[in-house]
Amino acid sequence: MTKPDDTKPDETGPDTKSANAPGDRVQRQAEALDSGDLVAADAPTGIPAGRGMFGVTGSPDTSGYGGLVRRRPAVLATEPPYGGDFDEVVDGLREGLAGVGGDDGWIEKVVVDRGELTLYVRPERIAEVCQVMRDDPALRFELCSSVSGVDYLGEERRLHVAYHLTSMTYRRRVRLEVAVSAEDPRVPSVTAVYPTADWQERETYDMFGIVFDGHPNLTRILMPDDWEGHPQRKDYPLGGVSVEYKGAEIPPPDQRRVYT
Repeated sequence: MTKPDDTKPDETGPDTKSANAPGDRVQRQAEALDSGDLVAADAPTGIPAGRGMFGVTGSPDTSGYGGLVRRRPAVLATEPPYGGDFDEVVDGLREGLAGVGGDDGWIEKVVVDRGELTLYVRPERIAEVCQVMRDDPALRFELCSSVSGVDYLGEERRLHVAYHLTSMTYRRRVRLEVAVSAEDPRVPSVTAVYPTADWQERETYDMFGIVFDGHPNLTRILMPDDWEGHPQRKDYPLGGVSVEYKGAEIPPPDQRRVYT
């Protein structure tokens, strides 16, 4: 009986397989993109670098804010086929839009990233697109679970609104996204289609200053009615506000002394 050669390395062992697994390579690339260590090779050089809050030096700031720099990768359109159920959703939406007098121009681009489908919609058409997404028998996205804002400071259309839709009929999820400029931050309200968007649109207006035309009661929901500015915009002062405490005034963090 011949004994197996224990000294021969197992080329199919877990370490070798895991190191070369496609999923691991994709995950490592995604982590590098998120951290800013890697920028997509086809990303336009004009994409501005985001300057975040941490890592400042040479400043009286004692809070740790002020220094992180990260370049945002380009968001590039995905070419079909998209894979999975995504082709059915996109094709169904295009057919549904054609049925209500719309066209492919209402969808600016389709992006598939990290297993998620995002449809970038022309801002003025978002309510009509949502109507088709909800009512078309091939789509049936009955629930709008979230409406939120994002500020990509430095872009021409820097203010984005993201809508997360769920089809309970087909067990699918999709994200719709629109982009507007800070000079004309107006988007039609989708509350007539999705009543759950009411308070979410109010919060997005409160934090980002995006006006939802047609909203039944577009008022602030977190900040006082007389508050100036929109706190989650990237150009909003990060230092905070001064605070009076027992007769003494505590300045914002970026104005405090350094004790070294």
